[in-house]
Amino acid sequence: MKSRELFVLEEIKKEMATLVGHLGMYYKNLVTGFEYGVGEDESYGAASIIKLPLFMHILKKSSEGVFAMEDLLVTDKGDKVPSCGALNLFTGAVECDIRTLCRLMICISDNTATNRLIRLCGLEDIERGFAAMGLEKTRIRRLLFDAEASAAGIQNSICPKEMGALLERVYRGEFINPKVSREVMDTLLMQQINHKLGGKLRKAEIAHKTGEDDELSNDVGIILGDNPFILCFAGHDTDVYPWEDLIRRSAYALYETLSE
Repeated sequence: MKSRELFVLEEIKKEMATLVGHLGMYYKNLVTGFEYGVGEDESYGAASIIKLPLFMHILKKSSEGVFAMEDLLVTDKGDKVPSCGALNLFTGAVECDIRTLCRLMICISDNTATNRLIRLCGLEDIERGFAAMGLEKTRIRRLLFDAEASAAGIQNSICPKEMGALLERVYRGEFINPKVSREVMDTLLMQQINHKLGGKLRKAEIAHKTGEDDELSNDVGIILGDNPFILCFAGHDTDVYPWEDLIRRSAYALYETLSE
């Protein structure tokens, strides 16, 4: 007889097959080690999920003494880009430390903060850092809102299983060291965009990062509780409303199943 856990996952897979677009999912039970995926090893449009490995790369550079998280950076008026965030609401230049920029980038998905941090490290250094973290299909190739690069087909990408592997290292305190892993976890827990994995599941803590764009919606995270698990969804060229509805219901169903 199939376990209830597997039954729920297979129901998610069946529903994914009814939706339009390139859709993927990765699940891991952090107690038993059981894994399940749908297109989990494929590449997907990153949107703001790319900010998670970027944050971790910055913490790695800080741990190596390249810079300190308390170092101050200036974001000039010309650096500001649209959409999510707070920095583009300030008049003139804004000065804040690297840790604050990281929190803005993760917790409210600040695009201006993200571009400032990309410029801090440089694209080539970030690519090397991603490779050192074991990321092969998760790539950062351009700044956010770089219309020229985007028009040329240069896009950032993620892989659900690779995001899951990063999150597991954080959960187990194995990213650099337990202290740095804890900083990643605590920052993800401060996430302010909670309408997907947390849209129906209100009683669990969720350490996660979201991403969205036209016809694209992603959410990757650790759902905490007595039976914690990783759940990563990525999808593009899709109808966002039913896709996000499935993400919401899936997180809830899996949490309730593991709590029985």
